[in-house]
Amino acid sequence: MQKSDDEWREELTPEQYRVLREKGTEPAFSGEYDSVFDPGDYRCGACGTKLFESDKKFDAHCGWPSFYDAIPGTVVLSTDDSAGMSRTEVTCATCDSHLGHVFAGEGHGTPTDQRYCINSLSLKFEQKK
Repeated sequence: MQKSDDEWREELTPEQYRVLREKGTEPAFSGEYDSVFDPGDYRCGACGTKLFESDKKFDAHCGWPSFYDAIPGTVVLSTDDSAGMSRTEVTCATCDSHLGHVFAGEGHGTPTDQRYCINSLSLKFEQKK
C-alpha cells in the first residue's frame, strides 16, 4: 500500500502520524488499549489490516499493549539501532507503518517467550460481539 505523506496526514491524527509514519512512541500508560482485555481483534491504525488477536494479549505491566504473537504474515520485523541500542522493530506488512518493538527472553511465561510491545496509537480494536 503506497500513499504519500500528505495522504497519510489527511487520514491520521497528528499523534497517529507521529507514531505510525515517523516511528514515534506514545508515553507509557497513556494508550487507549493498554488495559483492554476484551475479546476481539487489533488492526493496524493506518490501513486496517488485522494484526493481533486478543487471546494473544497479556498484561506485561510495561505501559503498552503487549502480545505474545502476531497473526502470521501481517508484520515485518527489522533491526532498529536508532535509540542507541539494538531492538527489533515491528511494522505492518501491508502499509509499512511503525507499530512498536518485539522483545524476547524477558520471562513473562508466554508460549513464545516474546513481547510485542505495541503503541495503542498504532492500533484499532474491533471488539467481538
